[in-house]
Amino acid sequence: MASMEKDSVSGQYTTGHEWDGIRELNTPLPKWWVYVFWATVIWSIAYWVAMPAWPTINDYSRGVLGYASRNELESDIKAQKQARSKFEAKIAAISVDDVVKDKDLRNFAMTGGKVLFNDNCAPCHGTGGVGAPGAYPNLADDEWIWGGELADLKQTISFGVRNTNENSRQSEMPKFGADGLLTAEQINQVADYVVALSSKGSTAGLPGEAIFAEQCVVCHQDGGVGSKDVGSPALNNNIWLFKGSKEQVKQVVINQVTNPQHGSMPAWSERLDETSIKMLTVYVHSLGGGK
Repeated sequence: MASMEKDSVSGQYTTGHEWDGIRELNTPLPKWWVYVFWATVIWSIAYWVAMPAWPTINDYSRGVLGYASRNELESDIKAQKQARSKFEAKIAAISVDDVVKDKDLRNFAMTGGKVLFNDNCAPCHGTGGVGAPGAYPNLADDEWIWGGELADLKQTISFGVRNTNENSRQSEMPKFGADGLLTAEQINQVADYVVALSSKGSTAGLPGEAIFAEQCVVCHQDGGVGSKDVGSPALNNNIWLFKGSKEQVKQVVINQVTNPQHGSMPAWSERLDETSIKMLTVYVHSLGGGK
């Protein structure tokens, strides 16, 4: 290491460091850089004093200004609630049918209903109401077991299906096989008839037709058109909760006739207010085109 000396070319002193004959100049930092550096040091100290900065064992330093982002969030939420209140008040005061007649209210209800649906309904019915085969019905088609009118949907959303709420929709299919109401052969014949009915095939001469007329028509109606009054699905189309090939569908029919499964839906009026129910109704009604 060479000693510190004055460079003959630049006139500056060296640092005393030398590599391969090259000596390092002791060039000072620009004054503007030094000033900026000390300004940031002073600013950081002032920030620590004024704003929340240091964690403690059970809390954190609040700062002399008492700033908290949570206060800003609460203020924003309050402002949003005030902005929404005029629309929500109007929706609360009128029927859901009148809501869809008002363009501004319908748009507001659609937006709010989508948020409510994603928060509360999508875990079962999927985003956009596409459903889950074998578990939850598709809401994006125009097949409504309990009716697709706005009033029908509001009733279903409000009180649900097969739950403990006294106003919930209730229906139960008999256990034709488990209770011995039909033999295995008769159930197989009914399944053949239902599969033919759903696929628009010929049902003439099928032995299951007479059994269907005797045991099933009271709920599923002539021709298997279904009935919203008792929540019996239509059997004359290819819309199935349990999807699959023709043979798989037939097996599902056999299983359901033998020992049926019954799904349940919560009563959302026990969790959501009336305005939210109306907005959900408008949104769900739009998914499948409604009736």
